[in-house]
Amino acid sequence: MAAPVTRVLIVGGGFSGMAAAIALRKRDIDVDLVEIDPGWRSYGAGISLGGATMRALAQLGVIDAFLAEGAASDGVEVFVPTGQKVAELPTPRLAGPDIPGNGAILRPVLARILADATRASGANVRLGCTFRAIAQDSGGVDVTFTDGSTSRYDLVIGADGLYSTVREAVFPDAPKPRYSGQGVWRAVLPLPADINGTMMWLGPKVKPGLNPVSNDAMYLFVTEDRATNDFIDPSEFLARVKALLAPFPDPRLQRVRAQLNEGSQIIFRPLESLLMPSPWYKGRVALIGDAVHATTPHMASGACIGIEDALVLADELARAGSVDQALDRYLTRRWERCRMVVQNSSRLGEIEIAGGDKEEHARIMRATLAALAAPI
Repeated sequence: MAAPVTRVLIVGGGFSGMAAAIALRKRDIDVDLVEIDPGWRSYGAGISLGGATMRALAQLGVIDAFLAEGAASDGVEVFVPTGQKVAELPTPRLAGPDIPGNGAILRPVLARILADATRASGANVRLGCTFRAIAQDSGGVDVTFTDGSTSRYDLVIGADGLYSTVREAVFPDAPKPRYSGQGVWRAVLPLPADINGTMMWLGPKVKPGLNPVSNDAMYLFVTEDRATNDFIDPSEFLARVKALLAPFPDPRLQRVRAQLNEGSQIIFRPLESLLMPSPWYKGRVALIGDAVHATTPHMASGACIGIEDALVLADELARAGSVDQALDRYLTRRWERCRMVVQNSSRLGEIEIAGGDKEEHARIMRATLAALAAPI
């Protein structure tokens, strides 16, 4: 039997959507990708990637571009506020013996790498456009677009993020994103000589970290407990981040604090999560990435599991059988892994907010890292 699909629409041009386009084109499946942002922009500062993400980028064929423009290292160093190292978390080299076990890159740079690979794959990319209506039958999906055009597909993939409009249209009773009680600040700074890998500091209610994102830049991330998700005026960003770093006497963090200025690209994001119950598909419409399993960044695995979704879905769609069989196999391979990341990350945040059992926190991190190291 032949593969069950030959023509696919992807709604959303983020990491998961671009990964799906690249992976499907490797299997000679025709792809249209629509992205509502006419500039195909990616917001944010840096993004940390674990070994499983590095492996996924290697499977997509973009690991060399990542290594050329990002930064990679082995291990994560953990410190108390004074600068004393209390732990070092190993990061196995899952992408191959010559590729370090974790890394980081500026989010817009990774988006550009994936966008270039998406176009090079032969996918048809339409910017400033999304769907207006989806109507499916047993043989396919008729889609009306916001530019007035229509087309028919064997499958539609919703990869349009945490506030997915595909999810709203096809699964109107799906759960909504949930605020976690924490937020994260990020900023970009010059890379000093004594920062050559991922470093984290454990304060009572504030947890800063540093990670190189290129040969000459690093990003600062600061997780903060915030009981309510209140609006913060951007004019306050600089002062707030400096205040959060003030209680950390480690000279390295104080140098970072002194360097922060209006040009540091400071951003703030409240941490939200979502886990949609099974199934993640209805008929010939399937969801991937943050549209079904948005996670907080405690395991640095949100992008990872979204890109993995794309790889697994493409793999199953290229196999013989019906669309239902392919989507069922996709869900069987993805559900437990993604559930684990979302719920374990949420639990880590709960422990941090409550000042809870540090051994439970460490045990969850070790178990999650070990599970992520397993093949997808």
